[in-house]
Amino acid sequence: MTKSLNQPFDPRDKVVVVTGGASGIGAALTREFHKRGAATVVIADLNADRSRGVAGRIAAGKGNGAVIGVQLDVADGEATTELIDRIESDHGPIDLYCANAGIATGSGVETDVDIWNRVWSVNVMAHVHAARALIPRWIERGGGHLLTTASAAALITNLGDAPYSVTKHGALAFAEWVAITHGAQGVGVSCLCPQGVRTPLLFGSSADEFADLSGGTSWSADDLDGSMAAKAVQNQRVLGADEVAVFVADALGRGEFLITPHEEVREYAQKRTEDTDRWIAGMRKLQAHLDQDP
Repeated sequence: MTKSLNQPFDPRDKVVVVTGGASGIGAALTREFHKRGAATVVIADLNADRSRGVAGRIAAGKGNGAVIGVQLDVADGEATTELIDRIESDHGPIDLYCANAGIATGSGVETDVDIWNRVWSVNVMAHVHAARALIPRWIERGGGHLLTTASAAALITNLGDAPYSVTKHGALAFAEWVAITHGAQGVGVSCLCPQGVRTPLLFGSSADEFADLSGGTSWSADDLDGSMAAKAVQNQRVLGADEVAVFVADALGRGEFLITPHEEVREYAQKRTEDTDRWIAGMRKLQAHLDQDP
């Protein structure tokens, strides 16, 4: 059995930050870490009202720690550093930073350059901003953990969304670089690469609708947002966000780097690397099939 890459992470009595934490996977991670005894979980979300509302509901559930909602545009490096400074001043050293916020477009090469830049800023540079602020502190303190939410698109490809696919590959590459460069200095790194998860990103619904979901897996293909990216997972397993959060917390406890709640993703990635031409040909056929769907 391969030795765990990271020291096992237990959220009990720890300070945790979750970006994009007011809905979907982020809200589910917050619930799970709170249940598992985190001293403080900070929900950092672009929407301050939603962040505070979700924090209040989670704090009222199982768990005795504090849950705090704050506003943050993760693409703003200065604001990210200021928030990290404030959290550490008010609540103590950050033990786990979940760079979870992400956006998708459902578009291709025609996407406006400003949108490409925004997606890059949120899906990649937000992780860089957090790492720049935290890694020197973690090295000095001898520990700390970065959890990057990427996607199965980081290992394979997301049909119908070029900016999302490109930036999620970038997010995984950055997580790997940090793990290689700073792992021996006590910095733990994990990268979450799920396939279909019941979140606003997949279903094209408002974040308010999903903000307080229990994470159940009951859904219909009619719920999907109609994009090719969504249609591509219709016949795949779509997990509830809370299922993913439990899987993530358990994987952190095992010290894993690559976290794949859909185990088939590892098989797909292996096939892609074994015969890339054949893989691309197969994906072309899938795209042609989805193009014909009404």
